[in-house]
Amino acid sequence: MLKKLNSKRSGFTLVEIMIVVAIIALLASIAVPSFLRARKRSQATATLETMRMLDAAKDQWAIENGKAGAAVQPLEADLLPYVKKNSKLYTDLAAGAAKDALGTAIVLGLLDAPPKVDAATKTALSDALGATPADFWGAY
Repeated sequence: MLKKLNSKRSGFTLVEIMIVVAIIALLASIAVPSFLRARKRSQATATLETMRMLDAAKDQWAIENGKAGAAVQPLEADLLPYVKKNSKLYTDLAAGAAKDALGTAIVLGLLDAPPKVDAATKTALSDALGATPADFWGAY
């Protein structure tokens, strides 16, 4: 009797393993596109928030320094006191240029104009946006 128990072989057949692999592949094919879309959406939102913070820093700089008019353009170093220290934006401004989530420089522009993101960044992130790109980016 003991001999019969030890001689039995147990394990999975090739068909069972192939079914499990097929199920895993199916789940991965559903999950990966959603993950990539969510990643692009978060990058677009982070870029938009960076641009809003830059615009607010420009406004604060202009109020405290008595600057007005379309011809005034603040430098990146001028905005450092108006950005939270040790943040990514602070580090980028200290290095000389604010950057979006994809690493492209954001143009501060004139005082009365909002910061501008590169067209390539808008194109790269626009396919993940729920709304039309113009609605999402707004003035930015």
